[in-house]
Amino acid sequence: RQDPAAMGMGRDSRHKHYKTGGRSKTSIKKRKYEMGRPATLCKLGAKRVRPVRCRGGNMKYRALRLDSGNYAWGSENVTKKVRILDVVYNASSNELVRTKTLLKNTIIQIDAQPFKQWYLKKFGVELGKKAKKGDKKDDAADEEKLSRHVIFKQKARASKQKLDPALEDQFQSGRLLACIASRPGQCGRCDGYILEGEELVFYKRKLEKKKKA
Repeated sequence: RQDPAAMGMGRDSRHKHYKTGGRSKTSIKKRKYEMGRPATLCKLGAKRVRPVRCRGGNMKYRALRLDSGNYAWGSENVTKKVRILDVVYNASSNELVRTKTLLKNTIIQIDAQPFKQWYLKKFGVELGKKAKKGDKKDDAADEEKLSRHVIFKQKARASKQKLDPALEDQFQSGRLLACIASRPGQCGRCDGYILEGEELVFYKRKLEKKKKA
């Protein structure tokens, strides 16, 4: 008799009861195509990915640990590779937040620096910087390094630009709320997008509720 711990996971429905409560006779054994595998539950840490051979010679990439990914800023149409700093919310379970598990649709905090640098280069505006009296001289010094053509181009872009105040506040802390859109346990990557608009408001409300509880 085979040890139950060594037996594979099955995804068949032959072992189940009928709706009426009767049991079907098991006429065939387990099949390879009905095989299941244990959940990966990718954690936050130094990158560790394992290849898994699947049916038909296809490959899956099991991410066991990840610490970075490509994140898109949808309204600005830009994507950057950034560090993942923390896991803050998961609709399924708070246990997944406590253990810093990276799953699809998990809300995380990412490093804002790559997006700050891009914004400064495109619009000539430093995000998350509080205006002080002595800052005007610094700006003038920076402008001297750029050509007149570039400065005018940046000013023209900045005049048409409007940034979400909720998103601008996050740049001051250096951490942005983002959502994971890929499946780390299947493709070995942890990519996603920055939360904006109504979605950002919704998750901010959820996080505040969680703090009070």
